[in-house]
Amino acid sequence: MSLQTNDLRYRLGFIGGGKLAGSVMRGLIRAEFCTPDEILLSEPNESARESLGEELGLALTSDNAEVAAQAEVILIGVKPGVVLDVVAATAAVARDRLIISCAAGVGTAAMEEKGTARFMRAMTNTPAAVCQAATAIARGARTTDEDIAHAHAIFSAVGSVVEVPETMIDAVTALAGSGPAFVYTVIEALAAGGTKCGLSPEVSLGLATQTVRGAAQFALESQLSPEELRRLVITPGGTTAAGLAVMEQSRTAPGLVAAVVAAAARARELAPPA
Repeated sequence: MSLQTNDLRYRLGFIGGGKLAGSVMRGLIRAEFCTPDEILLSEPNESARESLGEELGLALTSDNAEVAAQAEVILIGVKPGVVLDVVAATAAVARDRLIISCAAGVGTAAMEEKGTARFMRAMTNTPAAVCQAATAIARGARTTDEDIAHAHAIFSAVGSVVEVPETMIDAVTALAGSGPAFVYTVIEALAAGGTKCGLSPEVSLGLATQTVRGAAQFALESQLSPEELRRLVITPGGTTAAGLAVMEQSRTAPGLVAAVVAAAARARELAPPA
């Protein structure tokens, strides 16, 4: 889907140019969803703003209101603690446009109290930079079906998209938003194991990374559950069984479950006071 501008100068406006927002912008440009000059970025940190502008060729400003006034769709990528301040400060110019918040913890109801725009939420992750993000979008009270289509178009350009109830966004934050860090920890540990067995660090890291990539792709393309896929690798009394026994003793799987649960709990804690 193509977002068409009317008298607005930019297709997309980003308020906040942090790691996640930067990843989304890189992915959108890489996917040719939009050109760099169709994105207006507001970022208060001059160094970060100029760095992204130089790297990606974006239009830049330090004025959030300029983004709210000139972009058809506005994406908020600031820290949770300042989301409501941003919404309130830009409400007069944002009016009834679509604003998508990518921040954890801050619900659409709280944003709707601060402005008249159509608010919704999206939780994505840094693999958006290479168009491999996992994103969930959630409606607010004023969200239209066209808004959902616009959000789906934006985020499907940088990966996969699902719509969930807003009550599930904290869970998505933990699983998809924080998940890449958990996976990188697994890659790092696999590589360390390979190095301990005699491989060079470079070879070990390359093999570990490709193994995770290949396993993930196989899981996506097959019709099999993770348990069924795991069984394809295991030979009774073999090497995989020996390694899995140690993982079970070390409670690797319960540890990952606990990590997701802890991240979701922290996302809920980031919600502003009622």
